Amino acid sequence: MQKVGTVMENWMNVTVVTETNLEGLKLFKRGKVRDIYELDDKLLIVATDRISAFDCVLGSGIPLKGKILTSLSLFWLDFLSDIAPNHLITSRLAEMDEAVQPHRETLEGRCMLVKKAKVVPIECVVRGYLAGSGWRDYQSTGAVCGIKLPEGLRESDKLPEPIFTPATKAESGHDENITFEKVVDIVGSEVANQLKSRSIELYNKASEYALQRGIIISDTKFEWGITDEGLTLIDEVLTPDSSRFWPADDYEPGRPQASFDKQFVRDYLIESGWNRQPPAPALPDDVIRKTVEKYLEAHRRLTGRELQV
Repeated sequence: MQKVGTVMENWMNVTVVTETNLEGLKLFKRGKVRDIYELDDKLLIVATDRISAFDCVLGSGIPLKGKILTSLSLFWLDFLSDIAPNHLITSRLAEMDEAVQPHRETLEGRCMLVKKAKVVPIECVVRGYLAGSGWRDYQSTGAVCGIKLPEGLRESDKLPEPIFTPATKAESGHDENITFEKVVDIVGSEVANQLKSRSIELYNKASEYALQRGIIISDTKFEWGITDEGLTLIDEVLTPDSSRFWPADDYEPGRPQASFDKQFVRDYLIESGWNRQPPAPALPDDVIRKTVEKYLEAHRRLTGRELQV
């Protein structure tokens, strides 16, 4: 296996997987980033190198991205397994169904075999800092998703305590922020309270650990499903795609923060003048390179190891 440093010196030559079509496997769903295949009572989740922003898949893939997201998710699923069960069966290709084996070269390092779950239709967002849509909401209302916050907070300020700010899951278009009361209406009070308490518990444990590794987790979103184990953590977990990661040594409230996530890509697209309507543009090489470097640095800090490919 090559170290990432070696790969990055020749990063333009890394194979970019923007779509999979695995012969012999039944495609279950193709999301913005993941291709999901159905294997009887299991799912094979394949993280491609696609990247999305403003609800559009961009015209460029990001080398190594799917492997980075998979490696980080596997790390967090193990680290957080004492708080909640998760859907992972295995990430080892040798332990997967025979139908998967012909596709080892494509799948190595970028797939997880998981249990099927009845997906809870709520994006479980936890915010520890005031940023993004939360900051915009606070500026206009003094609250975030109906949660009243102290007066005088600045952009990127740490909140008195993490808050649960759920959203509806949209198949297309934008997710919509909703109140906790709306969550109760959708899933019932028992499940709603479990979603809130467990999501905040996961965030607290992860953010405390990440801070020791030099990363502030400003906010993140969790996905949940129902399995025979009850409420079960599913999908990606605490990746640069689903979270805001800030370098702790550069943190300064009152302004936007540098980041290890795809905010860098969003900023480029805003400055480019793109109208956020399809087709999404391709990214220039320097933006692609910087994005790969940011994702790899987040992986190295959080897992304590270099990505191997």
